[in-house]
Amino acid sequence: MAKIDKAEVAPIKRRGDGARRVYEDLRNEILELKLAPGSALDETSLSKRFEMSRSPVREAIVRLAADGLVHTLSNRSTIVAPIDIGTLPRFIEAIDYLQRATTRLAAIHRTSDQVLQMREAAHIYDVLCQKGEPLALSEANKVFHMTIADAGGNPYLARAYARLLDEGRRLLHLHYSSVRSEQSAFPLSPAHHQMVDAIEAGDEAAADRLAHEHTRVLHDRMQEFIRVSYLELPM
Repeated sequence: MAKIDKAEVAPIKRRGDGARRVYEDLRNEILELKLAPGSALDETSLSKRFEMSRSPVREAIVRLAADGLVHTLSNRSTIVAPIDIGTLPRFIEAIDYLQRATTRLAAIHRTSDQVLQMREAAHIYDVLCQKGEPLALSEANKVFHMTIADAGGNPYLARAYARLLDEGRRLLHLHYSSVRSEQSAFPLSPAHHQMVDAIEAGDEAAADRLAHEHTRVLHDRMQEFIRVSYLELPM
């Protein structure tokens, strides 16, 4: 029997691989603002760009819509979700409630393995602060907070929280980019580690308080960034 040269065998393409690649590429471009808020996403143009049929492109767009990163209009066209600065107070309000709820639940239901995962995620975030890569940093921030949400044991709250974290990543990217332009590294904050300490101790009240304070820091930074860079909003 003739031997098969493995180098000549083409890699097996699994169903969904194309859609996954389109999704990941477009998601990163949206989060990095390479695709501007409000810009059109045309299936035909994207099919040509990625050299594939419209089906995986359409599947990727459906996933992006589920993440809140694109919107389908009444005429069935699709655009990158706009960034509405006017809704920032409502966004902060929503993420504050979910962050406090998931952190309190984590203090009740966490396991020792989950605490270790939180500490590892907090450490990775700290390491990335020194590298100054906004996209990687916003992803690490989400991963950290989702280790807490998953430890809370409520998948409904975790899914809603994950979507809000994704929706807020473009604002975080703007903030991180502005910090990077001013200094070589991002300032480290002890907040993540303090939250993990409270969760490990099973201290619901402290976990709630620290989660709320963490949200307020985000709110204040976003308000300052918008005031200085865009709208000159009053403090």
